Amino acid sequence: MEQQASKEEIIESSQRSERRPRDMVISMLVLLVPILLAFGAYRIFLDGNDPIAVDTTAAIDDARHANAFPVLVPTGLSDDWTTVSARWQQIEGGKALRLGLVSPDGKGAQVLQTDAEPTTIIPAELTADAKLTGDTQIDGAAWQTYATRPGERALVRLDPDRTVIIVGQASEADLVTLADSLN
Repeated sequence: MEQQASKEEIIESSQRSERRPRDMVISMLVLLVPILLAFGAYRIFLDGNDPIAVDTTAAIDDARHANAFPVLVPTGLSDDWTTVSARWQQIEGGKALRLGLVSPDGKGAQVLQTDAEPTTIIPAELTADAKLTGDTQIDGAAWQTYATRPGERALVRLDPDRTVIIVGQASEADLVTLADSLN
């Protein structure tokens, strides 16, 4: 009787382990369908693709109270621009205020203001391979244009007491709009 029970257990065990690939596919679909539905709802109904805006007040106030340099702030930009980061920090050779923005076309741009030496900060921020491509006037101020990393552009303003760098993948027109908004 023991031998017969053992044979039945072996047969039952081998039947259980004989799963077909179709069974695996069905199991995966049962798991993936709810995940995909939740992800789709997040993106469609909860604006999952929109950048999350941050409050820049603390970083800008810290920069102004430090009196390291006159602080410029983007003003008058359309609601299509979103500020996604703001940071006041000590860097090698000085202090820096960084503001990260997303342009209306969804591309990133960063505004860096610093009292660090331009000869140090420009290659550090734009890479040593960055190439000066020209000069332009924006709202009465002289800006230099740079070709930097692939897909990125930069505008650099050299003032006696600060350097302003605007760099990103945003279009050249958006970078100029951002530079024009700095007051």
